[in-house]
Amino acid sequence: MTHAAIVEAAARIAPFVRRTPVLTSRTLDALAGRAVYFKAELFQITGSFKYRGATNAVQKLPAGTRGVVTHSSGNHGQALAKAAQIRGIPATIVMPATASAVKKAAVLGYGAAVVECGASLPEREAAVRSIQDKTGALAIPPFDHEDVIAGQGTAALELLEEIPDLDAIVAPVGGGGLISGFCLAAGSVRVFGAEPAGADDAARSKAAGERVRLEKTSSIADGLLANYLGELTWPIIRDRVEQIFTVSEDEIRAALTLVWERMKVLIEPSAAVGVAAVLSEPFRAVKADRIGVVLCGGNVTLPAI
Repeated sequence: MTHAAIVEAAARIAPFVRRTPVLTSRTLDALAGRAVYFKAELFQITGSFKYRGATNAVQKLPAGTRGVVTHSSGNHGQALAKAAQIRGIPATIVMPATASAVKKAAVLGYGAAVVECGASLPEREAAVRSIQDKTGALAIPPFDHEDVIAGQGTAALELLEEIPDLDAIVAPVGGGGLISGFCLAAGSVRVFGAEPAGADDAARSKAAGERVRLEKTSSIADGLLANYLGELTWPIIRDRVEQIFTVSEDEIRAALTLVWERMKVLIEPSAAVGVAAVLSEPFRAVKADRIGVVLCGGNVTLPAI
């Protein structure tokens, strides 16, 4: 995978995706002690950056593809459902029975079928294989796929086109598809990761120098609960990400509330993780005056008011 693959993906998906805005906040600049530029992927179609990677992968499929299938608790499932709908390809999304009813409804609204399964990764993967065997559908995984990674990196191209003199970019880490794409797109710009402390497999992997798999993850940032990095994403993160910062649940909630109240932008908890990292005390040691932060999505279940 190369920078050229990101550029090609950007041209391929341009007719289908939104060019999302870059937001600023004097309040958050003051709290961070530097200029911060927020790439607002919550305004992307389906409400997250995932639509970029799903669209790139689906648009590259050959004519006559019988269908696509994946497992997802929400954002990737919605993205693949919409991308497949646009292409006219059937989609099946395997979702844990515990997944948000709002996210299930969104997947169904984009015309995909939902198959419920258990919450564990082996149960999800077994359900995907069963559907493949029955239907001949192609699996498009949430993060460990070259075309998905390339699609996600297009958000970094847009960010750097608009703010070309960034010193660094901060991206949240789940399975690593987003930050891997950013590494490939960023050139000489430094890249940092942000993770919930309760799902810190990437930080542990960086510290150990080898891929670490967690037995259990827990965080309000449900989009970042992958318990391992992919075979494709891990080497990129190992070699190109400078450091991964972990943040507590309290820090995530505080950052979420801050963005909601001061920026008036309805991000989801996973998007608050990068904000929390930039506002954290350990991040103050990073010598960089202009920071890009990815607000990765806005698919949050709101309480009844």
